[in-house]
Amino acid sequence: WLAGLNQWVLFITCPLFFFLSWWVVKKMAPAARGSGIPQVMAAIELSNPKENHKVGYLLGMKILITKIISSILMVLGGGAIGREGPTIQIAGSVFKWVNDLIPATWPKVPRKNMVITGAAAGLAAAFNTPLGGIVFAVEELAKNHFKYFRTPLFVAVIIAGLAAQGLLGPYLYLGYPKVNGAVWYIFFPITLIAGFSGIAGAYLSKIIVKVLRWKQRFKSLKQHLLFLSAAALLMVLMGTFVSISALGPGKEVINDLLFSNEKETEWYLPVIRFIGPIISFTAGGAGGVFAPALSAGASIGGLFASLFGFTEANANLLILSGMVGFLTGLTRSPFTSAILVLEMTDRHSVIFHLMLAGMLGNLSAWLIDRKSLYDHLKADYLKEANHQDSAFTHQSVKKSDKSD
Repeated sequence: WLAGLNQWVLFITCPLFFFLSWWVVKKMAPAARGSGIPQVMAAIELSNPKENHKVGYLLGMKILITKIISSILMVLGGGAIGREGPTIQIAGSVFKWVNDLIPATWPKVPRKNMVITGAAAGLAAAFNTPLGGIVFAVEELAKNHFKYFRTPLFVAVIIAGLAAQGLLGPYLYLGYPKVNGAVWYIFFPITLIAGFSGIAGAYLSKIIVKVLRWKQRFKSLKQHLLFLSAAALLMVLMGTFVSISALGPGKEVINDLLFSNEKETEWYLPVIRFIGPIISFTAGGAGGVFAPALSAGASIGGLFASLFGFTEANANLLILSGMVGFLTGLTRSPFTSAILVLEMTDRHSVIFHLMLAGMLGNLSAWLIDRKSLYDHLKADYLKEANHQDSAFTHQSVKKSDKSD
């Protein structure tokens, strides 16, 4: 809508909202920046009797409010970010808050189980994918035995899903793409696309981590503002002079590829959908990478389909496989990626195609980097939480010394 008013409007709105998204996080809750999934993973690791008090830095009502505001601002700025990471941290914060409210006389629920359950509920609500939420909790978050919290996990996912459907209806995130009638040898190009997409997802992770590590050296406000200005300008230039498809989470890109009769994909589409998340995710505001990763993978699948001359069902299978492969390369969660795409499209007949794409995407990504984006960033948030705790303890000791 903003671009429709006048394409030059973006040169004002994009830098403005990128700055506001970063500023809200910086002033209100630094741990609300970025995806939210690494923060939840770090909170789960800190959920033990010795370090329970540190979880408040990563999850809580202040984080929840900051995450919502910053995410909306980043979206209004045209950032290539998704809602699933923020939703997971928001839901984890709600469950942590409820856990804190349980009276001491009641049987205490382990905070770790509450946070895991909340994260699963958040993902289930974000995409209307209850199975995806359960698989995500088991594959990505749960380090203890699933049987100890499977009942509350199922209950939370069902309630979250019903609440989301009550507000939005029983929607499918992507609709019903045609996949029937694919040729038998489609598995061969799927293998190629899954491997390529997995490698691309792994490289996206490596670049994001390197940029964030480099930004940690910034000492002044001026450096942050210069980076924000450059990031916003690059996003606007891509959206204005290359394609408007560079902006936003990328859902429209996926729908255009899956539901258009012509499967022709421009060569630059995967490039701008790869660069956009790097710029947006490292800007310092809140925002997830699931949706942008899916759109990047879809554009890779669409480009290969164009090169091979595939149409309709065959092309759609390559697009879906690219989505699964790329998301797996970024997150190293092949089963979660496959189940999410399966539930988003309600195409149960291609479960084996998607599982193959996830496994091959995971294998190829492992050759580039043995850790996922979330594993890399979790370590940073653990350090931050420990540093905050040390600073608070030191300050308390100084106040105590003065009072003595």
